[in-house]
Amino acid sequence: MHLVSLIPQCHSISFRLLPNTKRCFLDNAQKNELVTGEYSISDSPLLNTHIKVTDSKKDVLYKNDGTKQGKFAVTLDHPSNFEVCFSSESEQKAHVPPGSGHDVSLVIKRGVEAKNYEHLKEAEKLKPMELELRRLHDLSQELVEDFVYMRNREEEMRDTNGINQPMPVYYTLVSFPCVVYWFWQLGNFITCEDISKRRS
Repeated sequence: MHLVSLIPQCHSISFRLLPNTKRCFLDNAQKNELVTGEYSISDSPLLNTHIKVTDSKKDVLYKNDGTKQGKFAVTLDHPSNFEVCFSSESEQKAHVPPGSGHDVSLVIKRGVEAKNYEHLKEAEKLKPMELELRRLHDLSQELVEDFVYMRNREEEMRDTNGINQPMPVYYTLVSFPCVVYWFWQLGNFITCEDISKRRS
């Protein structure tokens, strides 16, 4: 079994799933954070595929057997890791030819990236600027929640190990310039909108 940690808010991966093997991908999500996934699996004779999504308590959030493509959407009721596992097994007493296997592609989005803002635009009849402001608001809220989560994790690790863990500090140093950049982009966006309105 292979285990890979996925950090970005949106990520895509393709891999080869060999017969009678299992590959798992690990990520984390905050409480009530939307996580969506879309996958496709190539067909291979005499082989059956299974996909299962579980949380840190091993509760099954999504499961599908035999399908070649699909989508899933899950929301966790507590901050937790979640795991997406693909497995392949040969049919009983079947001789699997050499080179058999499945080509698998997986796209996972979480948080703001997982939301369908086009659907939100139509449902609430939002203008482009209003939609962008909504997305930036959701993004800033998500960053705040991430900071709170990392601070709580830092306190837990300090209590457990008795030492200050550098990871949350690095996370803050990396994230802060991103926040400044997003607000700078927002300022430019609003300025451009004002200029275009004056010209019209």
